[in-house]
Amino acid sequence: MTLDLAAFAKEKGIKYFMISYTDLFGGQRAKLVPAQAIAGMQAEGAGFAGFATWLDMSPAHPDLFAVPDASSVIQLPWKRDVAWVAADCVMEGKLVEQAPRNVLKKLIGQAEALGKHVKTGVEAEFFLITADGETISDKYDTADKPCYDQQAIMRRYDVIAEICDYMLELGWGPYQNDHEDANGQFEMNWEFDDALKTADKHSFFKFMVKSVAEKHGLRATFMPKPFKGLTGNGCHCHISVWDKAGETNVFADKAMDFGLSAEGRNFLGGIMKHASALAAITNPTVNSYKRINAPRTISGATWSPNTVTWAGNNRTHMVRVPGPGRFELRLPDGAVNPYLLQAIIIAAGLDGLNTKADPGRHYDIDMYAEGHLVTDAPRLPLNLLDALREYDKDEGLKQAMGLAFSSAYIKLKQVEWNTYASHFTQWERDTTLDI
Repeated sequence: MTLDLAAFAKEKGIKYFMISYTDLFGGQRAKLVPAQAIAGMQAEGAGFAGFATWLDMSPAHPDLFAVPDASSVIQLPWKRDVAWVAADCVMEGKLVEQAPRNVLKKLIGQAEALGKHVKTGVEAEFFLITADGETISDKYDTADKPCYDQQAIMRRYDVIAEICDYMLELGWGPYQNDHEDANGQFEMNWEFDDALKTADKHSFFKFMVKSVAEKHGLRATFMPKPFKGLTGNGCHCHISVWDKAGETNVFADKAMDFGLSAEGRNFLGGIMKHASALAAITNPTVNSYKRINAPRTISGATWSPNTVTWAGNNRTHMVRVPGPGRFELRLPDGAVNPYLLQAIIIAAGLDGLNTKADPGRHYDIDMYAEGHLVTDAPRLPLNLLDALREYDKDEGLKQAMGLAFSSAYIKLKQVEWNTYASHFTQWERDTTLDI
């Protein structure tokens, strides 16, 4: 049964609902709606001007209505009289095809039609920085190898524990928190779930982390590469596919190499086949390519891929198979749109299943030390423009994601690239002034 949000408000003491949708650039847009008005909003949606957000619309377009999906509602643990609810974008009675959550739901439906149930988990890394965004917030966090630093995570205990307490309260099943490989960087893990639920949780997690950081006078950033010389923010995604009932992992086969079934290999084959085009979605900003193509960091490794390769339990490759029945895509970064991340994985994977794609050979080498020996694997795009061009020429992937979405995304991201390319920088003065 569909949850009655008005009754939910009365039961939980909710005064306001944040009806939220995510635009093409990953921006979270919301209207704060009093509980007294939520019944009408649940039926009709909250009205927005789509052009005012990153959607390919004009001021002449009719109202965009964000219709709340009541199954996603979350009472804010840090402000209990407010509830957040993810919404689906509708215009003139039809789903907006370019809206990221709609793209994901369409692809989930296609997977279900094939008797497949995609489950995923994400590892969303972030930095806790000063409120002005200039530097990491802990001046004592200076170790060359700060990963898992016991003292450093305890100096940020109040922030990390508060967020973890909230995830426990929400029933997400958080199971570990750690200081990551960069100074000032953290990661918090919770249990994997259905792809849509993971996307909603990922979206809310970013909102929650930023809100709690601000509450403590800090700022949280998921920016892919906020500091030169430090490891960037990844958002690794663990992927498995189950039967339609979600009870049997069809990727798992103990008799096969790495415990990955023939279907698992085909799904992985789709990821490998479309990897260069995937980057336009999984690494969606100019800054993303400062992480992928970074030189060695202070800690000694970037922990990000730059070549389309896969391996067993080896973190130097684009895809790692850490155990039977699943694999980890290490390409995405912190700027990735939570809904488009899941959508592009399903789109590429289903193509792999349909075409029985072969993932190719695996490499049991340290790509950071011996990557130059790999001559038959493509390099990942060097910049956002290259990634957009790869996506634009991948007709199959564009079709799978939806031509309306693909056209809108490429158009707006090309504008973003053009804006970046025309930006005058200090580097240009430093290197060219005396030429």
